[in-house]
Amino acid sequence: MKINFNVPPHVGKELDYIRECIAAEKICGDGAFTKKCNEWIEKRTGTKKALLTTSCTHATEMAALLLDIKEGDEVIMPSYTFVSTADAFVLRGAKAVFVDIRPDTMNMDEKLIEAAVTERTRAIVPVHYAGVACEMDTIMDIAKRHGLFVVEDAAQGVMASYKGKALGAIGDFGCFSFHETKNYSMGEGGALLLNDGKYTDMAEIIREKGTDRSRYYRGQVDKYTWQAAGSSYLPSDMNAAYLYAQLEIADEINEARLKIWNTYYRELSPLAEAGKIELPVVPEGCVHNAHMFYVKTADLAERGALKAFLGEKGILAVSHYVPLHSSPAGKRYGRFAGEDRYTTKESDRLLRLPLYYGLTEEQNALIIDCVKEFYA
Repeated sequence: MKINFNVPPHVGKELDYIRECIAAEKICGDGAFTKKCNEWIEKRTGTKKALLTTSCTHATEMAALLLDIKEGDEVIMPSYTFVSTADAFVLRGAKAVFVDIRPDTMNMDEKLIEAAVTERTRAIVPVHYAGVACEMDTIMDIAKRHGLFVVEDAAQGVMASYKGKALGAIGDFGCFSFHETKNYSMGEGGALLLNDGKYTDMAEIIREKGTDRSRYYRGQVDKYTWQAAGSSYLPSDMNAAYLYAQLEIADEINEARLKIWNTYYRELSPLAEAGKIELPVVPEGCVHNAHMFYVKTADLAERGALKAFLGEKGILAVSHYVPLHSSPAGKRYGRFAGEDRYTTKESDRLLRLPLYYGLTEEQNALIIDCVKEFYA
């Protein structure tokens, strides 16, 4: 039995909805299904406005444009994240300022953020790793006291929450991902969440190549014109149709993933109690979405051995990010504030196990048995 690390979600209605787009002769951006997805996000998160985008990367780029990030600005973020978190701001000329992570959640250590603030700091970008929230009360307090913006990288956080608030709807902006590796997918795609309505008009302009075409379609102007610098951040409505089929049964998908996650945790807990591995931590007040399940091994060598062992059994388990500050571009466009106590060490130990909608109980059990066999 071969078990892939990820299988993109597919619930059965996707092709029917795509055919509806074709029949309606509306397959470009902002069609009926794009609007349905936007409305679903707004309703489920409570954000003022949601705009579906071509990727989470582009959603973050839009946030950087809305904040008018400029050459010389600094943006605080973890080094343990995907390159898009930094790229969006580096493209505007900003410097990425990396802070260390917490070893329990792999999230940015909120206690280290304030020491990284300088007169050039414009924003803080918390990354909700594995759909487990950062300590947002502390982060929002720091931002408020220093006059900084908060852009939540909630790429992995759809359907997760912090103290009852949806991830992505806590800071000034939130960014979702609907990449094929995420809980809900449109192949490539994302969304920008605007938690202050004053940004809506400009966000629509930036997203529509710098024009006020959205206002034109609503009948608010008799022709649309170039208003500001922008780009084309609209996904095809066919992609939105694929996504909407999953959003309609989002709770069912979420519950299925949580069942897999909980089975992993329950069955592997004896190994953790014996000191063989470490398991994910979900702090009080955080509701996660089972985006991923990982184990932490003793060190890099043991991780490699476990990964190879599982591979021999037909199970694809994978590591995750190479910390940005250790990469060539990270050294060029960023700096690490303080000491790297945990970022590199913890990233070297982390191995992600297969988890996707459709993973069977039999496959789940086999993976667990193989991990146990390795440590036996």
